[in-house]
Amino acid sequence: MAQAWRCAGLSWTAGGPVLIWDGGRRSALTWGKTVAFGVAEGGARTCVGARGNTCPLAARVSARSTGPRCEECARLDRAHSVAADTLADDPRPYRVYLAWFGAGMTKVGITAERRGSARLLEQGAVCFSWLGTGPLMAARRTEELLRAALRVPDRIPYAAKRAARAALPVTGEERAAEIAVLHARALELTGWPESLAPAPFRPVDHVEAFGLAEAPAPVGVVGELAAGGAVSGELVAAAGPDLHLATDRGVLVLDTRLLPGWELVPAGGRRVEVPVRALKERPAAQDGLF
Repeated sequence: MAQAWRCAGLSWTAGGPVLIWDGGRRSALTWGKTVAFGVAEGGARTCVGARGNTCPLAARVSARSTGPRCEECARLDRAHSVAADTLADDPRPYRVYLAWFGAGMTKVGITAERRGSARLLEQGAVCFSWLGTGPLMAARRTEELLRAALRVPDRIPYAAKRAARAALPVTGEERAAEIAVLHARALELTGWPESLAPAPFRPVDHVEAFGLAEAPAPVGVVGELAAGGAVSGELVAAAGPDLHLATDRGVLVLDTRLLPGWELVPAGGRRVEVPVRALKERPAAQDGLF
């Protein structure tokens, strides 16, 4: 029987996307590389546990869920977390950013300064700019200020991001236009925390880093994995947790958040033997930013 591997997720480095495996092994992903794996026969997706500890119940997790943890382990994993707003005493500096994913889809968020732009790559931000740097709570207040005063959300569904990638503006200037307007309006707001140092507008574009300029538009999305199934294709682009694979069924998007919790084995060819659903159509663009 082939050796089974367990995926811990996808990470973005300066060199591009990397798949991480339990035990620390890493697989760098480059354009044109074949990504191929099977799902062990007779298996089931089980909870990956929390904070380095195995799930005491070895609970089963839905194959369609992008979260690989059971309810209890998910709760423990998010405890004392900046993302879950359960950590308020981190003394390290944080950055506020504006991220753009497509027409009418800009969000505000924060990330630790030490992480650089990794958070933006992980989210699949097509373009972004820093807004300011300061203590954690000042960054949080600025995030709230933009949500309340400019109606900028702090979350955008992944399905909407995927659909938007199929119809991006051609130039970097066009892709940066919406966050340019928002950045200027944000700096004019009253109530800006004094301890947050504003940053000038300097857009960073990720179209080249994601490989989106030359890649064909995807026609579908892997909906879930299944025991005995397989996914194999050539990597043509990647954004956030999504891999765009050229397969025997056209270019499909594989959300790597579906992988953790399964036992994976080697596979070959360009076949896809798991459920696939059509890519959602791009939602109608907003009439304006506000």
